[in-house]
Amino acid sequence: MKNSAPELPTTPGHSLRDYWTQGTIASLCAALSEMGGVKIELRDERGCVLEPKSFQEQACNQSPIPEGSRVLPIIVSDEQIGTIVVHPHDHELTQSTLIDRISELIAQTTSEMCDDVAQLRYRVSEVAVLYRLSSLLVRGGSVHDTLRLTLDLALDVLNLEAGAIMLLPEDSEALPRVDMENELERSAAVGLSEQWLDNPIPLSVDRQFDRMSLEGKVVTCEDLGSDPRVIVPEECRAENLVSFLGTGMVFNAQPIGVIRLYSSQRRAFTSNERKLIKSIGESAAAAVEQARLLKMQARQRRTQRALRIAGAVQKRMLPEVTPRFDGVQLAARYQPSQEIGGDFYDLFRVHGKLGVIVGDVVGKGVVAGMLMSAVRATLRAYAEISEELDRVMIRTNDAVCRDTTVSEFVTIWYAMIDPETRVMRSVVAGHDAPLLLRRQADATYAPQPVPGEGMVVGVIPGEQYEMQDLQLLPGDVLLIYTDGITDAADFENHRFGKKRLAESALSLLNEQPDASADEVLKRVFWSMRQFSGLANQADDETLVVIRIEDESKTHTARAL
Repeated sequence: MKNSAPELPTTPGHSLRDYWTQGTIASLCAALSEMGGVKIELRDERGCVLEPKSFQEQACNQSPIPEGSRVLPIIVSDEQIGTIVVHPHDHELTQSTLIDRISELIAQTTSEMCDDVAQLRYRVSEVAVLYRLSSLLVRGGSVHDTLRLTLDLALDVLNLEAGAIMLLPEDSEALPRVDMENELERSAAVGLSEQWLDNPIPLSVDRQFDRMSLEGKVVTCEDLGSDPRVIVPEECRAENLVSFLGTGMVFNAQPIGVIRLYSSQRRAFTSNERKLIKSIGESAAAAVEQARLLKMQARQRRTQRALRIAGAVQKRMLPEVTPRFDGVQLAARYQPSQEIGGDFYDLFRVHGKLGVIVGDVVGKGVVAGMLMSAVRATLRAYAEISEELDRVMIRTNDAVCRDTTVSEFVTIWYAMIDPETRVMRSVVAGHDAPLLLRRQADATYAPQPVPGEGMVVGVIPGEQYEMQDLQLLPGDVLLIYTDGITDAADFENHRFGKKRLAESALSLLNEQPDASADEVLKRVFWSMRQFSGLANQADDETLVVIRIEDESKTHTARAL
């Protein structure tokens, strides 16, 4: 790529200085310059040359780029945050090619590492915002408080100056009237004048910004003053509104309002920022719906609405597709005792390994269901960031402690299984240890202990957890369960218990050593139903079965 002058950005955005503050990449460029006899510079998004020292201490040295230089862009989230400039030189072709290739690799590596940092920052911001919003589902804040918190969080995390949330009017049954986008009502606003808010003229032609938002789309406008879709460009300039980002508040496929955010400077929004505002809108919609429930007077209507909201949230929390790994069989079943349960499980691919989470929230009903959703989302997000399971549990515990009462806690068993080495890392937070059934020398199966213990999540901030390693063997069968399985009772109030749980699985495995994970799961539930009959069960029942296949079967499956 040849260029004669630096291309300065026309809009403020991210800078290379935000990612590399100690001059590491600049030092690498300087070292390559010295070795190759070619001047190689690192420049930020404004074209300022960055020296091998702390970027934050440097003034902007914006010298022109010599004619014939090679300019290699550093790109993060579709935005150029800097460049590497290779000055003209007269080296031989081989050496010139080598210098150019090394410079390209530096630019590519810098882009990738900065992008990783950007993704991590996005995930951390998303977890923080969505957890705060999820906590409102548990506490049941007012609609006004929910909307104001949503707007403040969105403006803060996206670094914007002004915004408003508009809700659709409700019908006689307190449901949004989706055909009334021209009657969106102001519910919260920050940084906007009354004159702007009271203006009856819509922002866009035919209210297309609002219509697209209510359809669940994310709408962006880089320059409100020149965009042909905007009806009131002069009013935008008077209000000092330059760029726009908006989306709908949609819950269970039902739009309830829109979020409109504005920047006072021209700005192109990144894909991560668009995804984040969409997540905020969806979570805020769920929180608003929950807050509205508390205002309803009729208990029957409140109960029905709560079941619909919590049931929809819980359904989304369970894995839709079971991940597939060579050499590992998976089966799972969740049976709530009521319409809304507090149990949860998750099976997912993380860092190339199998992630397994089984948990149980104290209590039942809407509160337990909402807390389950918040904890599961928090765990999953932290699991994507770190392979250190103990740190994941520590951070999850601290997050739950911040936004719950002492009487609200969760038991969790979390593991990560490497399908290649069969090493299982696990951490326990007050949950019953899984049942491991292992084949003995005489080909029969017998229970084996699984190490690990720890305090429940949500009681003591700063609690420490210990990660355990266990080598799984071919033929091993692992049963992870909640206490709804072992506490299942018959009409005389006798418990099914851990002994009967083990015996039900062992009886099948000793009869059929090659029984699949799904067959083991079905046998356990069949034995439990035989024991308890038609007696009503007081707790949710969750069971996950993992079977490590024999090596011969794994090789055969791979060959096929």
